[in-house]
Amino acid sequence: MPRKLLLPYKSVFSHFRAPRGLHDSLAMNAARSGYRVFSANSTAACTELAKRITERLGAELGKSVVYQETNGETRVEIKESVRGQDIFIIQTIPRDVNTAVMELLIMAYALKTSCARNIIGVIPYFPYSKQSKMRKRGSIVCKLLASMLAKAGLTHIITMDLHQKEIQGFFSFPVDNLRASPFLLQYIQEEIPDYRNAVIVAKSPDAAKRAQSYAERLRLGLAVIHGEAQCTEQDMDDGRHSPPMVKNATVHPGLELPLMMAKEKPPITVVGDVGGRIAIIVDDIIDDVESFVAAADILKERGAYKIFVMATHGLLSADAPRLIEESSIDEVVVTNTVPHEVQKLQCPKIKTVDISLILSEAIRRIHNGESMAYLFRNITVDD
Repeated sequence: MPRKLLLPYKSVFSHFRAPRGLHDSLAMNAARSGYRVFSANSTAACTELAKRITERLGAELGKSVVYQETNGETRVEIKESVRGQDIFIIQTIPRDVNTAVMELLIMAYALKTSCARNIIGVIPYFPYSKQSKMRKRGSIVCKLLASMLAKAGLTHIITMDLHQKEIQGFFSFPVDNLRASPFLLQYIQEEIPDYRNAVIVAKSPDAAKRAQSYAERLRLGLAVIHGEAQCTEQDMDDGRHSPPMVKNATVHPGLELPLMMAKEKPPITVVGDVGGRIAIIVDDIIDDVESFVAAADILKERGAYKIFVMATHGLLSADAPRLIEESSIDEVVVTNTVPHEVQKLQCPKIKTVDISLILSEAIRRIHNGESMAYLFRNITVDD
């Protein structure tokens, strides 16, 4: 019986030639697959930021439909293939926060079931970030939302100026917490005449670190308002007095604790000289503006001749535009992390700084596997 000739692996298949076009297909599969950018919001005002980002990236906005049914349910339909791609979902948070959260969750889950490789949420203002601490008989809602996003399929988040930086620890996947301070500092230098005669103001001791960071970078003085009438977050009940004290309760003699004196806030004072200066109040969120209006009145009484308020997120809820227009504040500067076009029409004092540049660069770097360190250069933890 003749012996079979065993040829090497290469020579056995060397006479086969791949069909024309297959080499190109294999090369495309071997290369890194593409990415798409979607907007998870159904309102035109909220898709404006998504359009700015895609224009900077030179990409088209992904084809999808997000709408509310007559019964109030949210429906999301993805109109193109996303298999094996990096998907970036841009979601800005309008006044209807809960609808925006559901839109983001449903879109992420739809992309997950459509076999997207990575799903990255671009959420410039992270909702429920103020509910990141335990309150009396409450819950840490921000951690619940982080778990829901992970369960829906998100693998990464890009956000900006989290209210508490510890929120990043709530997530089981990477979180890039970008900063808006370079854009706001640039605005101060370019748009505020005679900014060298300004002083950076913290409207409460809690905001002193952020104000100090701005003051050091601009080489300006620092002032802190102390003794404000409203309660700060630290003064709210955090559950340590639960259950309530019971009168005439029997207590073991060895467990008697010393009585603590109740807190008493001093009269409102301004630590620092603002007389004859431009006062620039800095914070991360402007929502209910009563505290900012009260701070502006105090600064005006102390001799400040011009007052600016600068923050990353301009929620500007309720009657904020009217209160700002009637106040001593000369200008409110916020970024476009949250849509506020209606508020700007009501109050011409509100100005907007565009931060789409840093978000688009973050998307490009994450997709290409590049370092994000460049976006955090000269950024301090206190920003």
